[in-house]
Amino acid sequence: MKTAVTEPDSGTDLPTEGARPAHRLPFWVNQRLGLLVLIVALSILFGSLRPAFFDARLVLFPLLRDISTLTVVALAQMVVLSIGHMNLAVGRMAAFGALFAGFGFDRLHLPLALGLLLCLFAGCVIGALTGWIIARTGVSSFVVTLAMDFALLGLVSLLYSSLTDNAAFTTRPAGLTELRSYSLADICAGPVCGSPAIPQMTQFTVLALVVLGFLYARTRMGRELLLTGANPAAAELSGVPTGRRIILAHGLSGLLAALAGFMAAVGTGTFSASIGDDFMLPSFLGAVLGGTLLTGGVVSVIGALLGTSLVGVIRKGLDLLGVGLESLNIYLGCILLLALSADRVRTVVSYRKVVRST
Repeated sequence: MKTAVTEPDSGTDLPTEGARPAHRLPFWVNQRLGLLVLIVALSILFGSLRPAFFDARLVLFPLLRDISTLTVVALAQMVVLSIGHMNLAVGRMAAFGALFAGFGFDRLHLPLALGLLLCLFAGCVIGALTGWIIARTGVSSFVVTLAMDFALLGLVSLLYSSLTDNAAFTTRPAGLTELRSYSLADICAGPVCGSPAIPQMTQFTVLALVVLGFLYARTRMGRELLLTGANPAAAELSGVPTGRRIILAHGLSGLLAALAGFMAAVGTGTFSASIGDDFMLPSFLGAVLGGTLLTGGVVSVIGALLGTSLVGVIRKGLDLLGVGLESLNIYLGCILLLALSADRVRTVVSYRKVVRST
């Protein structure tokens, strides 16, 4: 779902005297379609070169689990990009939220659901605090979130050192192992329950996608977030409480980052200070590849999923081909550069065709 600040579509084209017919961009310009084609093509290519790529339990299951987690990370970045901000502390906020979940499981003996709620609450609070500082001071989100990243880096490490013996919470509440290792097909018997390659953790990702898609496409609050990103001055003059929308966006970002931290901790089986160390780059890649503008005003919820999936398929495929870490990063960078450039090329070519036809 790609949403921008535009006039609502009435669903019909009413003729206007003297007006030229509207020209729609051709279907092949759609960035999400291009990403989907790339994902399918690369999956077929890697599967033909290494048939093990299609192994449900050994390859597809961990791949989809990683994509589920990193999609939530991309969504955490997307909500602040929607207002023209960025969150450089997304990884540390993930670690901060996971810390509270681990503490709740280990010391308070909370069940899985309550530990998750504590994690989300902690992430939302630290994100909203970041947004409040930005709204009150007017300092760039780059500076504030970078400072928050360093502050949380020290705080989380200090808390783990003082609260644990091995710098990690290892207590596993009932249901955590199943959430990590079981697929949707393991919930009940029969093919109706889903594929054995789809992890149970994808339920969190689907819920986040649905909620954000509804927020931006169907609610006034979502439109106000986009308007704040597209033109803050115009939003202020239109009566949009931009300060509160900034706090809301960063609060949502912190909540989603904490959810991603919880999912990463479930995937590894431990709650440690290293959770989220590699989140920042995927958070931008998934969102921007999916069509979210760095300048704000345009988001693509489904695009974030597709962008993250593309990165995950490339990484897993090159890894199965035996590409080393250094070479993998080079190939990944080249492919991502081509993917980013392709959208610009399609848009320019299509625009020129439209201009020539008018």
